[in-house]
Amino acid sequence: MAAVAARVTAVATIRLTVGGFLNSLRPSRAIDDVKDLIGRSLCLELVSSQLDAKTGKEKPTLRSYAHKVADDAAELVTYEADFDVPAGFGAVGAVLVSNEHHAEMFLEDIKLVSGSASDDDESDDAPLLAIRCNSYVQPKSGGGDAPGKRVFFANKPYLPSQTPPGLRSYRKKDLEQKRGDGRGQRKSTDRIYDFDTYNDLGDPDNDANKARPVLGGSKQFPYPRRCRTGRPMSTKDPKTETRKGDNYVPRDEAFSEVKELQFSVSAVQSVLHAAVPAVQSTLIDANRPFPSFFVIDKLFEDGVELPKAEQLGFLRGVVPRLLQTLRDSPGDQVLLFDAPANVKSHELFAEDKFAWLRDEEFARETLAGINPYAVELVREFPLKSKLDPAVYGPAESAITAEILERQMGCVMTVAEAVKQKRLFMVDYHDLFLPYVHKIRALEHTTMYGSRTIFFLCDDGTLRLLAIELTRPKSPTQPQWRRVFTSSTDTTESWLWRMAKSHVRAHDSGHHELVTHWLRTHCAVEPYIIAANRQLSEMHPIYQLLHPHFRYTMRINALARSALINAGGIIELSFSPQKYAMELSSVAYDKFWSFDTEALPADLIRRGMAEEDPSAEHGLKLTIKDYPFANDGLLIWDAIKGWVQAYVSRFYPDAGSVAGDAELQAFWTDVRTVGHGDKKDAPGWPTLDSPASLAHALTTIIWVASAHHAAVNFGQYNFGGYFPNRPSIARTNMPVEEPVDAAAFQAFLDNPDQALRECFPSQVQATLVMAVLDLLSTHSPDEEYLGGLETAPWNDDAEVQAAYGKLNARLKEIEGIIDGRNTDRRLKNRCGAGIVPYELMKPFSEEGVTGKGIPNSTSI
Repeated sequence: MAAVAARVTAVATIRLTVGGFLNSLRPSRAIDDVKDLIGRSLCLELVSSQLDAKTGKEKPTLRSYAHKVADDAAELVTYEADFDVPAGFGAVGAVLVSNEHHAEMFLEDIKLVSGSASDDDESDDAPLLAIRCNSYVQPKSGGGDAPGKRVFFANKPYLPSQTPPGLRSYRKKDLEQKRGDGRGQRKSTDRIYDFDTYNDLGDPDNDANKARPVLGGSKQFPYPRRCRTGRPMSTKDPKTETRKGDNYVPRDEAFSEVKELQFSVSAVQSVLHAAVPAVQSTLIDANRPFPSFFVIDKLFEDGVELPKAEQLGFLRGVVPRLLQTLRDSPGDQVLLFDAPANVKSHELFAEDKFAWLRDEEFARETLAGINPYAVELVREFPLKSKLDPAVYGPAESAITAEILERQMGCVMTVAEAVKQKRLFMVDYHDLFLPYVHKIRALEHTTMYGSRTIFFLCDDGTLRLLAIELTRPKSPTQPQWRRVFTSSTDTTESWLWRMAKSHVRAHDSGHHELVTHWLRTHCAVEPYIIAANRQLSEMHPIYQLLHPHFRYTMRINALARSALINAGGIIELSFSPQKYAMELSSVAYDKFWSFDTEALPADLIRRGMAEEDPSAEHGLKLTIKDYPFANDGLLIWDAIKGWVQAYVSRFYPDAGSVAGDAELQAFWTDVRTVGHGDKKDAPGWPTLDSPASLAHALTTIIWVASAHHAAVNFGQYNFGGYFPNRPSIARTNMPVEEPVDAAAFQAFLDNPDQALRECFPSQVQATLVMAVLDLLSTHSPDEEYLGGLETAPWNDDAEVQAAYGKLNARLKEIEGIIDGRNTDRRLKNRCGAGIVPYELMKPFSEEGVTGKGIPNSTSI
């Protein structure tokens, strides 16, 4: 094609979208039909990779209108454009697309074939050039610069310095368009990526009680950046952006229509506006607790009565899983929750209503539950707070060696246990303590600083030893703290159960706000924005990372609409309430560092592993049977091997990494803008070698895929039966000083009721159950880590071979995990009533399965 004149046909495939291209309900459809008929609806231009040898300038493009040749009314439309390519034009490196319809189109791909594609059925089998587009193209009539022409580059990746000369200006201009100019309000059709602070969580114009501080851009509340929307600022608080309309995300970050049906704004609203009112209609008080554990069980047996039969159709269409077992009875409709895995697996559950509160299960879930990032080794004893004792009270913990040794059965001293690395803790003391009095000033919630101590038994399980709950001193009261332990005394036993429920509520808040939201959703968004601003779609690293960014910006925008915003689901249902996102900011400031987001470094930081070159994965685990770490390291190594092979294909030496201008600009954007509040913090690697680049990319991919999967897709199985993981603790411990005599007597008279009053209210519990069900669901169009559906499009043999190895290794890992889950020696994942640990199994069916690692933080 480059040396002699040739006849070439471009075949463009367009996917039909609801409300978009070829929507028969549009008034302009008739005009578009006429344009299709005369072949004036889609204009394509071929771009040469070479410059003109005589002028040294870009060669003129070859321009042709495409005509429709096939119309699959259900899904696809095919257009063809014929070109006479002159001798010496050179290789086609890109295609410019102009959409002259009146509505956007979703362009799947463009293929160049020899001759006329419509006359040659086999010409499509071996195209001269294939371009994967998978992007929305706005109509030319939309106005502005960006909608005019879209450039789509050939799939072959190029480092900036290797860009064919005929494509350099197109590469530069496309990046400039995606950066925008930082001004104006973004439209839903834009494809502009820009940074902003979290200044849109509050809504002071509508409700003064919904004013919230800006997160990011200050020393008080440092935070990662989110995508800029450019909406007007609030009248009552000029620092806060108004919350008018949907949260903008660039057009290509939108959900597919399949995904939109599974999770959308309407799905969230269905939980708020349908399921909750259905429960509220039966209540006198929205803060009313469950009257008995029997009623809690009935959520999974008899369900919740829906007050209006006509609501049924709406609910069935929006939240199908919640209504999959919908039972008709005379005059009533019932919303029945599916029983979570951890309830269904307990054979004794029907006889023992507190099987979920056994110490053994409480301890096991620290290693094989949905917040396995919280447990850490006790390295020093006695335990001490790092907070100012003048402000918060004595720093040394009330947990003494005597208490722990007694709970250990006097098998060893605390000093020996620390030396032998057999003491572990979940420590929420310093994170929550500064907010205790603020949270307690709110209604129907409470808070403590907490420490929970475990002992590693000879069989590899953890034994729960003690819980310390602390209220800091205030201007009117001294510090109060108490250590709770298991006991044969009835009163102490009930206090022990209540203390565990408080800790579970702390763990639920930490999990949702820090381990889940902050460390995956929130921290990843700056990588996505920076990649689109600084890495051309031709860049090999952009092509590597792109599958791991799918849907994240959209799901984060939805979270800002209904989950983490003022008055949203998190504030309604979790202990910190209006201070939830502030606590997330504090955790970012104190604990987040890029280097320790890598799994091996995270394990070492928490004392859960130490480097050992002779051990598998180069790490020796402190607890050998640590299901999350055992399986996670398999996944980490698989990702690392694939990324190292990919990086070595494009970067032969350190100079090629350091000299990559786009790559270095991307990393600068990530560090100094996207995570700008921590730009000078330690832990940021310098991308100066293939090894350092591969490690940074492995970390990003791990966080976006496996880390998120480990803390997300088990949420309904572990938290759907909310007594196992209450999202909120609403009442103080009855023995907290000064003791409320009436409350303490009520506790003595009916401890069962006192515990239920501490649990979430009926409204809070059913709301969280519904949301966790939604968040734990795999979409029908999920794309999984190493799946063949996201195999690289370019025909580079080395890249294809490396990806094939990744796919094969992940399938092997599935078998290894299955074997581990049937190994009775591994007591933290195998045994009577124990839920097998499958959260690191790479592949899954759709629905709530408790397994599967999507490529991206996609829900």
